[in-house]
Amino acid sequence: MMKKFLPALTIAVITTWVNVAPAAGAPLARSVSTLSRAGAQFALQAAMRSATQLNAPCAIAIVDRSGGLMAFDRFDNVRAGSPDLALGKARTSALLERPSEETEDNTNKGRTAFVTAGFMALRGGMPLKVGDTVVGAIGVAGVKKENDVRVATDAALAFSKEAVEH
Repeated sequence: MMKKFLPALTIAVITTWVNVAPAAGAPLARSVSTLSRAGAQFALQAAMRSATQLNAPCAIAIVDRSGGLMAFDRFDNVRAGSPDLALGKARTSALLERPSEETEDNTNKGRTAFVTAGFMALRGGMPLKVGDTVVGAIGVAGVKKENDVRVATDAALAFSKEAVEH
């Protein structure tokens, strides 16, 4: 029985593999926008201004679209865990291409796989976009989650506005 089954299985696997080739003329690569050092510094400075106006000391991390750290700063006397939280929020936002607030909401509603996958399920991460394209993200971690969201949102909006003007 097994001897009759294996050749059929082998043919099915090979046929499936052959059929996954790209369509004729389909591009094998695509161009993507990436966050520049200047863009990362712009977003960081916008966040620092917002945090200063709110009197909300925090740690701020800027990452590229793959979650790699591009810029970081923190205020004096920020809790020791805030830098790691800021980076985690930024990475989550970049990799999932949405605010980390949505990840927190999904986790609170029972989607605990986000936590086991290593994503940071806390508010304060926002994608950095050029038009509709996510090029990176910002993560903010301070004392109040409301301030984290506000600072990240302010910086992301300033970044998007500046990106459209260039």
